[in-house]
Amino acid sequence: MTRVPRLTSKEMCRLLEREGFAEVSTRGSHRKYRNAAGVTVVVPLGKNPLRLGTQTAILAQAGISL
Repeated sequence: MTRVPRLTSKEMCRLLEREGFAEVSTRGSHRKYRNAAGVTVVVPLGKNPLRLGTQTAILAQAGISL
């Protein structure tokens, strides 16, 4: 089994933007992204790196596999 690279919040935001997500809003320490299909993903800011469960959940909601 290969090791999953741990991403920071900033790297996760860049990855989502590359995959076609656009920032919709920011509230407190969370940023909301949405794509053309209407899929919404929330990324917590300031987490370096993101916890593995949080990272996996964000990628699953976005339909992205590493």
